[in-house]
Amino acid sequence: MKMTLDQKCALLSGKSVFQTREYKNLGIPSIWLSDGPHGLRKQAGASDHLGLNPSVEATCFPTAATIANSWDETLGEKVGEALGEETATLGVNVLLGPGLNMKRNPLCGRNFEYFSEDPLISGKMASAMVRGLQSLPGGGGCIKHYAANNQETNRNAVDSVIGQRALREIYLEPYKIAIQESQPLSIMSSYNLINGVPTADSYDLCTDLARGEWGFEGLIMTDWNGGS
Repeated sequence: MKMTLDQKCALLSGKSVFQTREYKNLGIPSIWLSDGPHGLRKQAGASDHLGLNPSVEATCFPTAATIANSWDETLGEKVGEALGEETATLGVNVLLGPGLNMKRNPLCGRNFEYFSEDPLISGKMASAMVRGLQSLPGGGGCIKHYAANNQETNRNAVDSVIGQRALREIYLEPYKIAIQESQPLSIMSSYNLINGVPTADSYDLCTDLARGEWGFEGLIMTDWNGGS
């Protein structure tokens, strides 16, 4: 049995804030996603994007910034394994993390979620965490925010103007490392534009680079309400 066009289109949006649609007659289950990346934020009742409703109790792990300061990939993998255990226990399929953006602005409100200002450390630590997270059956990681999401101010519309060498060597390198060393289940695009093109609409980023050059085989999703 094949999916109808309406079903294919509906599959691109959510059943709820953090669930995809299911088509049981086609063998397509609903996938539950949860905010992270340092502890699950699965809400107990109705989900909302701002996280206002109560969440199920979960472990609060050290932030990416703290883990990266250890320079210890084995530790990062163990944290990923522990996150994977809680992910499975709470019925979550995809943890939305880790974050790989570069720390370029000290005023960025989410610097604590990112590993480093160094692309090598970011890529290596993210790879370790994803390997640990995906070492258990059913666990999936989602590296984000792809790419050059280096500020929170006006992040939904800001245009990151970056030369090709800097883009490759600094901003995209951690994603390349994470994809090639851990093959995460998914990638989340960022809200911002890069050189005038929304990241979610960028064939260069999503197809030529991620899939064609780096060999990514998983799902590329937009951030919430991030599609054009």
